[in-house]
Amino acid sequence: MLELQDVSFTIQKDGEAVNLVDKASVKIPRGHFMAIVGPSGCGKTTLLRTIAGLNPESAGALFWDGRNLSEDGDLDPSEIGYVPQFSIAYDPLTVDESVEASTRLRVKVRDMEELDQRIDRVLDETGLAAIADRQVKVLSGGQKRRLGLAMELVSDPKLLLCDEVTSGLDPRSEREIVRLLHDLSRREGRIVLSVTHSLAHLELYDSILVLHEGRVAYHGPPELMTHYFSVSDTEEVYPKLATQTSERWQGSWLKHRESYYGKLEKNRKVLLDSGSLHLPVVREVDESAEAAAGESKVGTPGFFTQFTTLLSRRWRIFFRDRGQVFLQLAILLCFPVLVTLFSENAKGQIANLSDTRQESIVEEIQERQTVKRDQVRVGSAISGIIMFQVILLSLMASNNSAREIAGERQIFEKEKFGGVRPGAYIASKVTFLACLVLAQSLWMAVFVNLFAPFRGGAGGFESHVLFLLLVNGGMTAVCLGISALMRTAEQASLLSIYLVGFQLPLSGAVLALPVAVESFTRPFISAYWAWSGSVSALEPKVLNAVKSVIDTSLSSRQACIYILGFHVAAGLIAAWIGTRRHQWD
Repeated sequence: MLELQDVSFTIQKDGEAVNLVDKASVKIPRGHFMAIVGPSGCGKTTLLRTIAGLNPESAGALFWDGRNLSEDGDLDPSEIGYVPQFSIAYDPLTVDESVEASTRLRVKVRDMEELDQRIDRVLDETGLAAIADRQVKVLSGGQKRRLGLAMELVSDPKLLLCDEVTSGLDPRSEREIVRLLHDLSRREGRIVLSVTHSLAHLELYDSILVLHEGRVAYHGPPELMTHYFSVSDTEEVYPKLATQTSERWQGSWLKHRESYYGKLEKNRKVLLDSGSLHLPVVREVDESAEAAAGESKVGTPGFFTQFTTLLSRRWRIFFRDRGQVFLQLAILLCFPVLVTLFSENAKGQIANLSDTRQESIVEEIQERQTVKRDQVRVGSAISGIIMFQVILLSLMASNNSAREIAGERQIFEKEKFGGVRPGAYIASKVTFLACLVLAQSLWMAVFVNLFAPFRGGAGGFESHVLFLLLVNGGMTAVCLGISALMRTAEQASLLSIYLVGFQLPLSGAVLALPVAVESFTRPFISAYWAWSGSVSALEPKVLNAVKSVIDTSLSSRQACIYILGFHVAAGLIAAWIGTRRHQWD
């Protein structure tokens, strides 16, 4: 049984406490199908989220089979299923792949046979077996609702919460979904609570909970609702609620609820006697039997299973998104080509640098002038090419991860509610992005070096590759952290673009910054550290040429490595904090 005792949820608005749910008291037995209805803004979804544990109750208590959830902790992820208003499946995946991924993430199975049986069972229960091979993006609204239910049923939840799963559907689809929920409540004593604005098909529910401004105005059999509100049709209930304050409706309900609960109990006995309601047998067991029952309870998969499932799913989604694949290939091919367009000046003029001395003073002066002129040209070209690579890789990094978490925020929050570990989620993202960083950075370095051999001397090219990897990895990690901290993909993308946009002017590679500004901004500018580290690794002759055209001081190679490594770590820490934080809305 699920019982709410004077449950309230309060928020602060303009410095005042506002009760979105106010002293709600309800008893819901096993195998019960209840609708939560009421006008818009009356607290239906807020109450459902409070029951789910997404909103911590401000007062009162919730009990599940006699256990005080307010004191003993929320329900286990396997005990509860929550179907939100939004889609919890990825469009590129098929129905079968979506259910399989949900099963692997939420249920600890012994072998592939058990996995397949569980998937086949929920597909049959929800009527999706015939369209298991269809991609989510081609499903109708009703089919997507069924898929959302299937992805929750994989763990056999005893409490199933549904938030507006019939909204936006045509009358036939709406009735099919309500009928499906009704049938699901009749199996193994499952409680199904459905938030709905519609007052159609109420006869399929065991009871109706009517809310008005966060307070319970009625909870009883659907056939008695019109009698209670003194209306001739259920469509008149909402206008009737507006005729009195919520306090008066709540007070009226508290006076009359026992008689209506008596009717609910009679209806329940009729269902049990007719065999329409199947409840699991409850009997006293000894400690060994309890231990065996605990072992048979659905368990949450381990870190590695969740990690491999998330990573495999991410790669599958990536390769099926043709637009993203083409964009990555275009960037990968075009950006290095852009760099090589400017390579001719550096490659052709580097040979003009000379250390030889002429016999004539006039010739020596002319030689020095020539060398100085070539130093300026070569230094500008080398410095510019390195910075160009760094900035382009920063753009790649922003494209890699700016939307990686924020773009799937709702799905991740739902999966986290279902038992997905934030650590496994972050690890899968880091592994996926690391592959992109390696491919982009190595290809940039190798391609450019083929057409414009790096003039860094012994170890110079290797050092340059290292800094390209570090700047791409650092910016990718920072943008991933931004993506995790922002609430929307648009916010994350905009902030990431601004971050990349400030890299070039604040790096000091083009114009030296004022000392006061430089000391403040430099630690945060990845482009400077990658550029400075690569330049510092140049052979002395080329390094002197670069120094002759820049006013910005260069940092040591070791310092650059440490700072860029810090950027990587800071970005990952921010991503970890963002994924751990509750951001359901």
